[in-house]
Amino acid sequence: MAGQVRAAVAPPFRAEHIGSLLRPERLIAARRRLGAGEIGRDELTAIEDEAILGAVRLQEAAGFAVVTDGEFRRPSYHGYFYSRLGDITIDAMPAVEARSGEGRGLQPAARIGSRIAWRGPIHVDDFMRLKSMTAAVPKITIPGPCALHFRGGDTAVTASAYDDVDAFWSDIVDAFRRELAALAVAGCRYIQIDETAFAKFGDPRVRAALAARGDDWDGLIDRYIDMTNRVTRGFPHLSIGMHLCRGNRGGRWHAEGSYDAVAERLFNRLDIGFFFLEYDSPRAGDFTPLRFVPKHKSVVLGLVTTKRYALENIDELRRRVTDASRFVDLDRLGVSPQCGFASVETGNPITFEAQEAKLRLVVDLARLIWGTN
Repeated sequence: MAGQVRAAVAPPFRAEHIGSLLRPERLIAARRRLGAGEIGRDELTAIEDEAILGAVRLQEAAGFAVVTDGEFRRPSYHGYFYSRLGDITIDAMPAVEARSGEGRGLQPAARIGSRIAWRGPIHVDDFMRLKSMTAAVPKITIPGPCALHFRGGDTAVTASAYDDVDAFWSDIVDAFRRELAALAVAGCRYIQIDETAFAKFGDPRVRAALAARGDDWDGLIDRYIDMTNRVTRGFPHLSIGMHLCRGNRGGRWHAEGSYDAVAERLFNRLDIGFFFLEYDSPRAGDFTPLRFVPKHKSVVLGLVTTKRYALENIDELRRRVTDASRFVDLDRLGVSPQCGFASVETGNPITFEAQEAKLRLVVDLARLIWGTN
Protein backbone atom coordinates (compact mmCIF):
# COMPACT_ATOMS: atom_id res chain seq x y z
CA MET A 1 0.00 0.00 0.00
CA ALA A 2 1.34 3.39 -1.00
CA GLY A 3 1.74 6.41 1.22
CA GLN A 4 3.26 7.18 4.60
CA VAL A 5 0.94 6.11 7.40
CA ARG A 6 0.10 8.70 10.06
CA ALA A 7 -2.49 8.91 12.80
CA ALA A 8 -5.56 10.97 11.94
CA VAL A 9 -5.79 13.85 14.45
CA ALA A 10 -8.58 15.83 12.77
CA PRO A 11 -11.57 14.99 10.61
CA PRO A 12 -11.95 12.69 8.89
CA PHE A 13 -10.94 9.98 11.34
CA ARG A 14 -9.73 6.52 10.39
CA ALA A 15 -12.94 5.05 11.83
CA GLU A 16 -16.08 7.01 11.00
CA HIS A 17 -19.80 6.40 10.95
CA ILE A 18 -22.31 8.30 8.88
CA GLY A 19 -24.61 9.56 11.60
CA SER A 20 -27.96 7.92 12.17
CA LEU A 21 -28.49 5.04 14.59
CA LEU A 22 -31.45 2.80 15.33
CA ARG A 23 -33.98 4.62 17.52
CA PRO A 24 -34.98 2.94 20.79
CA GLU A 25 -38.63 1.92 20.80
CA ARG A 26 -39.30 4.25 23.73
CA LEU A 27 -38.19 7.20 21.62
CA ILE A 28 -40.32 6.18 18.63
CA ALA A 29 -43.32 5.70 20.92
CA ALA A 30 -42.75 9.07 22.55
CA ARG A 31 -42.81 10.84 19.19
CA ARG A 32 -46.10 9.10 18.38
CA ARG A 33 -47.50 10.17 21.76
CA LEU A 34 -46.46 13.77 21.11
CA GLY A 35 -48.34 13.68 17.80
CA ALA A 36 -51.40 12.34 19.61
CA GLY A 37 -51.21 15.09 22.23
CA GLU A 38 -50.50 12.64 25.05
CA ILE A 39 -47.18 14.23 26.08
CA GLY A 40 -45.65 17.67 25.72
CA ARG A 41 -42.53 18.84 23.91
CA ASP A 42 -40.50 19.03 27.15
CA GLU A 43 -41.18 15.37 27.95
CA LEU A 44 -40.18 14.33 24.43
CA THR A 45 -36.96 16.35 24.71
CA ALA A 46 -36.09 14.61 27.97
CA ILE A 47 -36.63 11.20 26.36
CA GLU A 48 -34.53 12.29 23.36
CA ASP A 49 -31.72 13.43 25.68
CA GLU A 50 -31.74 10.09 27.48
CA ALA A 51 -31.66 8.15 24.21
CA ILE A 52 -28.89 10.34 22.77
CA LEU A 53 -26.75 9.85 25.86
CA GLY A 54 -27.10 6.10 25.34
CA ALA A 55 -26.09 6.50 21.69
CA VAL A 56 -23.04 8.54 22.67
CA ARG A 57 -21.94 5.91 25.18
CA LEU A 58 -22.40 3.21 22.51
CA GLN A 59 -20.11 5.07 20.12
CA GLU A 60 -17.53 5.76 22.82
CA ALA A 61 -17.54 2.10 23.92
CA ALA A 62 -17.05 1.01 20.30
CA GLY A 63 -13.92 3.17 20.20
CA PHE A 64 -14.87 6.09 17.95
CA ALA A 65 -13.04 9.39 18.27
CA VAL A 66 -16.07 11.09 16.68
CA VAL A 67 -19.69 10.86 17.80
CA THR A 68 -23.10 12.00 16.54
CA ASP A 69 -26.43 12.26 18.32
CA GLY A 70 -27.72 9.36 16.21
CA GLU A 71 -30.02 11.90 14.49
CA PHE A 72 -32.51 10.99 17.23
CA ARG A 73 -34.35 14.32 17.07
CA ARG A 74 -35.25 13.83 13.39
CA PRO A 75 -38.02 11.80 11.77
CA SER A 76 -35.81 11.62 8.67
CA TYR A 77 -32.32 12.66 7.73
CA HIS A 78 -33.30 15.76 5.77
CA GLY A 79 -37.09 16.26 5.78
CA TYR A 80 -36.91 17.87 9.23
CA PHE A 81 -34.31 20.39 8.00
CA TYR A 82 -36.12 21.62 4.93
CA SER A 83 -39.39 21.87 6.86
CA ARG A 84 -37.67 24.47 9.06
CA LEU A 85 -36.97 26.58 5.98
CA GLY A 86 -40.58 26.95 4.85
CA ASP A 87 -43.63 25.08 3.63
CA ILE A 88 -41.46 22.30 2.25
CA THR A 89 -42.06 18.56 1.93
CA ILE A 90 -39.12 16.57 0.61
CA ASP A 91 -39.98 13.07 1.82
CA ALA A 92 -43.30 12.49 0.05
CA MET A 93 -43.38 8.73 -0.55
CA PRO A 94 -45.65 6.50 -2.63
CA ALA A 95 -47.37 3.83 -0.54
CA VAL A 96 -45.27 1.09 -2.12
CA GLU A 97 -42.19 2.57 -0.51
CA ALA A 98 -43.54 2.00 2.99
CA ARG A 99 -42.53 -1.64 2.98
CA SER A 100 -39.03 -2.57 4.14
CA GLY A 101 -36.58 -5.07 2.80
CA GLU A 102 -33.94 -5.02 0.10
CA GLY A 103 -34.51 -3.86 -3.45
CA ARG A 104 -34.99 -0.65 -5.41
CA GLY A 105 -37.44 1.78 -3.88
CA LEU A 106 -39.13 4.76 -5.48
CA GLN A 107 -37.43 8.13 -5.27
CA PRO A 108 -39.07 10.47 -2.72
CA ALA A 109 -40.62 13.60 -4.17
CA ALA A 110 -40.47 17.26 -3.16
CA ARG A 111 -43.15 19.91 -2.81
CA ILE A 112 -42.11 23.55 -2.48
CA GLY A 113 -44.99 25.56 -1.09
CA SER A 114 -43.18 28.72 -0.03
CA ARG A 115 -40.00 30.73 -0.42
CA ILE A 116 -36.94 29.27 1.34
CA ALA A 117 -35.77 31.28 4.35
CA TRP A 118 -33.52 30.62 7.37
CA ARG A 119 -35.56 31.54 10.43
CA GLY A 120 -33.01 30.72 13.13
CA PRO A 121 -30.51 28.02 14.13
CA ILE A 122 -31.62 24.49 13.35
CA HIS A 123 -28.76 22.50 14.85
CA VAL A 124 -27.00 24.78 17.32
CA ASP A 125 -28.90 23.41 20.31
CA ASP A 126 -28.32 19.85 19.07
CA PHE A 127 -24.59 20.56 18.88
CA MET A 128 -24.42 22.14 22.33
CA ARG A 129 -26.28 19.24 23.94
CA LEU A 130 -24.12 16.67 22.16
CA LYS A 131 -20.91 18.47 23.09
CA SER A 132 -21.95 18.48 26.76
CA MET A 133 -22.25 14.68 26.73
CA THR A 134 -18.83 13.66 25.43
CA ALA A 135 -15.12 14.40 25.21
CA ALA A 136 -15.06 12.96 21.69
CA VAL A 137 -15.36 15.16 18.60
CA PRO A 138 -19.04 15.96 17.97
CA LYS A 139 -20.13 15.72 14.33
CA ILE A 140 -23.28 17.41 13.05
CA THR A 141 -24.86 15.97 9.91
CA ILE A 142 -27.00 18.14 7.66
CA PRO A 143 -28.71 17.48 4.32
CA GLY A 144 -27.18 18.78 1.12
CA PRO A 145 -28.34 22.05 -0.42
CA CYS A 146 -29.21 20.32 -3.72
CA ALA A 147 -31.40 17.52 -2.35
CA LEU A 148 -34.61 19.54 -2.60
CA HIS A 149 -34.08 20.43 -6.25
CA PHE A 150 -33.01 16.88 -7.12
CA ARG A 151 -36.30 15.53 -5.84
CA GLY A 152 -38.46 18.02 -7.69
CA GLY A 153 -36.50 19.89 -10.35
CA ASP A 154 -37.32 23.26 -11.83
CA THR A 155 -40.95 22.16 -12.18
CA ALA A 156 -41.39 21.83 -8.42
CA VAL A 157 -39.54 25.10 -7.82
CA THR A 158 -41.82 27.12 -10.11
CA ALA A 159 -45.07 25.26 -9.36
CA SER A 160 -46.21 27.82 -6.79
CA ALA A 161 -43.44 29.39 -4.70
CA TYR A 162 -41.06 30.82 -7.31
CA ASP A 163 -41.21 32.44 -10.71
CA ASP A 164 -37.42 32.47 -10.99
CA VAL A 165 -35.24 29.38 -10.39
CA ASP A 166 -32.22 31.62 -9.74
CA ALA A 167 -34.09 33.18 -6.83
CA PHE A 168 -34.68 29.70 -5.42
CA TRP A 169 -30.95 28.92 -5.53
CA SER A 170 -30.10 32.27 -3.98
CA ASP A 171 -32.46 31.50 -1.08
CA ILE A 172 -31.03 28.00 -0.65
CA VAL A 173 -27.45 29.27 -0.54
CA ASP A 174 -28.34 32.01 1.94
CA ALA A 175 -30.20 29.62 4.27
CA PHE A 176 -27.45 27.02 4.33
CA ARG A 177 -24.70 29.59 4.82
CA ARG A 178 -26.58 31.10 7.74
CA GLU A 179 -26.90 27.67 9.36
CA LEU A 180 -23.21 26.90 8.88
CA ALA A 181 -22.28 30.31 10.29
CA ALA A 182 -24.47 29.77 13.36
CA LEU A 183 -22.85 26.38 14.00
CA ALA A 184 -19.36 27.83 13.58
CA VAL A 185 -20.09 30.62 16.05
CA ALA A 186 -21.40 28.03 18.53
CA GLY A 187 -18.07 26.23 18.37
CA CYS A 188 -18.95 23.37 16.03
CA ARG A 189 -15.95 22.28 14.00
CA TYR A 190 -17.13 19.17 12.13
CA ILE A 191 -19.97 19.11 9.59
CA GLN A 192 -21.04 16.26 7.32
CA ILE A 193 -23.20 17.19 4.33
CA ASP A 194 -25.42 14.35 3.09
CA GLU A 195 -25.83 15.04 -0.64
CA THR A 196 -26.98 11.79 -2.18
CA ALA A 197 -27.82 13.23 -5.61
CA PHE A 198 -24.27 12.99 -6.96
CA ALA A 199 -24.08 9.22 -6.46
CA LYS A 200 -27.33 8.70 -8.37
CA PHE A 201 -26.29 10.32 -11.66
CA GLY A 202 -24.58 7.07 -12.69
CA ASP A 203 -27.92 5.23 -12.90
CA PRO A 204 -29.53 5.18 -16.39
CA ARG A 205 -33.01 4.96 -14.82
CA VAL A 206 -32.36 8.07 -12.76
CA ARG A 207 -31.08 9.91 -15.82
CA ALA A 208 -34.20 8.91 -17.76
CA ALA A 209 -36.45 10.14 -14.94
CA LEU A 210 -34.63 13.47 -14.85
CA ALA A 211 -34.94 13.84 -18.62
CA ALA A 212 -38.66 13.03 -18.45
CA ARG A 213 -39.24 15.99 -16.15
CA GLY A 214 -37.12 18.27 -18.37
CA ASP A 215 -33.77 18.25 -16.56
CA ASP A 216 -30.39 17.68 -18.22
CA TRP A 217 -28.60 15.36 -15.76
CA ASP A 218 -25.14 16.31 -17.00
CA GLY A 219 -25.88 19.99 -16.57
CA LEU A 220 -27.25 19.37 -13.09
CA ILE A 221 -23.86 18.02 -11.98
CA ASP A 222 -22.23 21.34 -12.80
CA ARG A 223 -25.04 23.34 -11.24
CA TYR A 224 -25.01 21.31 -8.04
CA ILE A 225 -21.24 21.61 -7.70
CA ASP A 226 -21.42 25.37 -8.16
CA MET A 227 -24.24 25.78 -5.64
CA THR A 228 -22.52 23.61 -3.06
CA ASN A 229 -19.34 25.63 -3.41
CA ARG A 230 -21.32 28.82 -2.85
CA VAL A 231 -22.58 27.29 0.39
CA THR A 232 -19.35 25.89 1.83
CA ARG A 233 -16.68 28.42 0.89
CA GLY A 234 -15.48 30.89 3.50
CA PHE A 235 -15.70 28.77 6.66
CA PRO A 236 -12.02 28.17 7.54
CA HIS A 237 -12.76 26.80 11.00
CA LEU A 238 -15.18 24.12 9.81
CA SER A 239 -14.08 20.68 8.63
CA ILE A 240 -16.74 19.85 6.03
CA GLY A 241 -17.06 16.43 4.43
CA MET A 242 -19.66 15.12 2.00
CA HIS A 243 -21.47 11.80 2.18
CA LEU A 244 -22.73 10.18 -1.01
CA CYS A 245 -24.98 7.14 -1.27
CA ARG A 246 -27.67 5.70 -3.51
CA GLY A 247 -30.56 5.63 -1.07
CA ASN A 248 -30.99 4.09 2.36
CA ARG A 249 -34.59 3.75 3.48
CA GLY A 250 -35.76 0.72 5.40
CA GLY A 251 -33.08 -1.38 3.71
CA ARG A 252 -34.14 -0.24 0.23
CA TRP A 253 -32.14 1.84 -2.25
CA HIS A 254 -32.95 4.27 -5.04
CA ALA A 255 -30.13 3.98 -7.57
CA GLU A 256 -27.20 1.92 -8.80
CA GLY A 257 -24.12 2.65 -10.85
CA SER A 258 -20.52 3.72 -10.33
CA TYR A 259 -19.15 7.17 -9.56
CA ASP A 260 -17.67 7.46 -13.06
CA ALA A 261 -20.28 9.94 -14.30
CA VAL A 262 -19.37 12.51 -11.63
CA ALA A 263 -15.93 11.55 -10.30
CA GLU A 264 -13.59 13.88 -12.18
CA ARG A 265 -15.73 16.98 -11.69
CA LEU A 266 -16.89 16.11 -8.19
CA PHE A 267 -13.52 15.35 -6.66
CA ASN A 268 -11.69 18.22 -8.34
CA ARG A 269 -14.18 21.06 -8.67
CA LEU A 270 -16.11 20.61 -5.44
CA ASP A 271 -14.54 22.64 -2.62
CA ILE A 272 -14.87 19.78 -0.13
CA GLY A 273 -11.83 18.25 1.55
CA PHE A 274 -13.08 14.70 2.08
CA PHE A 275 -15.79 12.33 0.94
CA PHE A 276 -17.74 9.48 2.56
CA LEU A 277 -18.43 7.07 -0.30
CA GLU A 278 -20.85 4.14 -0.38
CA TYR A 279 -18.90 1.01 -1.31
CA ASP A 280 -20.69 -1.86 0.42
CA SER A 281 -22.08 -3.61 -2.66
CA PRO A 282 -21.44 -4.07 -6.40
CA ARG A 283 -24.13 -1.46 -7.05
CA ALA A 284 -21.50 1.20 -6.30
CA GLY A 285 -19.02 -0.03 -8.90
CA ASP A 286 -15.30 -0.50 -8.34
CA PHE A 287 -12.61 1.80 -6.98
CA THR A 288 -11.27 3.06 -10.32
CA PRO A 289 -13.13 6.43 -10.13
CA LEU A 290 -10.96 7.22 -7.10
CA ARG A 291 -8.09 7.88 -9.52
CA PHE A 292 -9.55 11.38 -9.90
CA VAL A 293 -9.23 12.25 -6.19
CA PRO A 294 -6.55 14.96 -5.92
CA LYS A 295 -3.62 14.51 -3.55
CA HIS A 296 -4.92 16.99 -0.97
CA LYS A 297 -8.29 15.27 -0.47
CA SER A 298 -9.31 12.19 1.53
CA VAL A 299 -11.85 9.39 1.16
CA VAL A 300 -13.71 7.38 3.80
CA LEU A 301 -14.68 4.03 2.32
CA GLY A 302 -18.20 2.92 3.29
CA LEU A 303 -17.46 -0.81 3.24
CA VAL A 304 -19.73 -2.10 6.02
CA THR A 305 -23.40 -2.34 5.10
CA THR A 306 -26.22 -1.09 7.30
CA LYS A 307 -28.86 -2.80 5.17
CA ARG A 308 -28.21 -6.39 6.39
CA TYR A 309 -27.38 -7.80 9.79
CA ALA A 310 -24.71 -10.30 8.60
CA LEU A 311 -21.28 -9.19 9.82
CA GLU A 312 -18.55 -8.68 7.24
CA ASN A 313 -15.21 -10.49 7.38
CA ILE A 314 -12.46 -8.17 8.61
CA ASP A 315 -9.79 -9.74 6.38
CA GLU A 316 -11.94 -9.22 3.29
CA LEU A 317 -12.53 -5.60 4.30
CA ARG A 318 -8.80 -5.09 4.74
CA ARG A 319 -8.23 -6.51 1.26
CA ARG A 320 -10.72 -4.03 -0.16
CA VAL A 321 -8.90 -1.14 1.51
CA THR A 322 -5.70 -2.43 -0.10
CA ASP A 323 -7.47 -2.41 -3.47
CA ALA A 324 -8.62 1.17 -2.95
CA SER A 325 -5.12 2.28 -1.98
CA ARG A 326 -4.03 1.61 -5.56
CA PHE A 327 -5.88 4.85 -6.41
CA VAL A 328 -5.76 6.88 -3.18
CA ASP A 329 -2.79 6.65 -0.82
CA LEU A 330 -3.51 4.70 2.35
CA ASP A 331 -2.63 7.80 4.33
CA ARG A 332 -5.70 9.51 2.85
CA LEU A 333 -8.22 6.73 3.49
CA GLY A 334 -10.57 5.86 6.32
CA VAL A 335 -13.42 3.35 6.80
CA SER A 336 -17.07 3.50 7.81
CA PRO A 337 -20.49 1.94 7.24
CA GLN A 338 -21.90 2.84 3.82
CA CYS A 339 -24.68 4.95 5.36
CA GLY A 340 -26.56 5.45 8.58
CA PHE A 341 -28.53 2.71 10.28
CA ALA A 342 -31.77 4.71 10.28
CA SER A 343 -32.08 7.45 7.65
CA VAL A 344 -35.73 7.48 8.69
CA GLU A 345 -36.78 6.82 12.26
CA THR A 346 -38.24 3.38 11.54
CA GLY A 347 -34.71 2.24 10.71
CA ASN A 348 -33.16 -0.43 8.56
CA PRO A 349 -34.00 -4.15 9.00
CA ILE A 350 -31.11 -4.80 11.39
CA THR A 351 -30.89 -5.53 15.11
CA PHE A 352 -29.35 -3.34 17.80
CA GLU A 353 -26.83 -6.13 18.44
CA ALA A 354 -25.82 -6.19 14.77
CA GLN A 355 -25.53 -2.41 14.72
CA GLU A 356 -23.12 -2.48 17.67
CA ALA A 357 -21.10 -5.31 16.12
CA LYS A 358 -20.75 -3.38 12.86
CA LEU A 359 -19.66 -0.21 14.64
CA ARG A 360 -17.02 -2.15 16.55
CA LEU A 361 -15.93 -3.82 13.32
CA VAL A 362 -15.26 -0.43 11.72
CA VAL A 363 -13.04 0.60 14.64
CA ASP A 364 -11.27 -2.78 14.72
CA LEU A 365 -10.60 -2.52 10.99
CA ALA A 366 -9.14 0.98 11.35
CA ARG A 367 -6.86 -0.15 14.17
CA LEU A 368 -5.79 -3.21 12.20
CA ILE A 369 -4.78 -1.11 9.19
CA TRP A 370 -3.55 2.16 10.71
CA GLY A 371 -3.00 1.29 14.36
CA THR A 372 -5.46 4.01 15.39
CA ASN A 373 -9.11 4.94 15.20
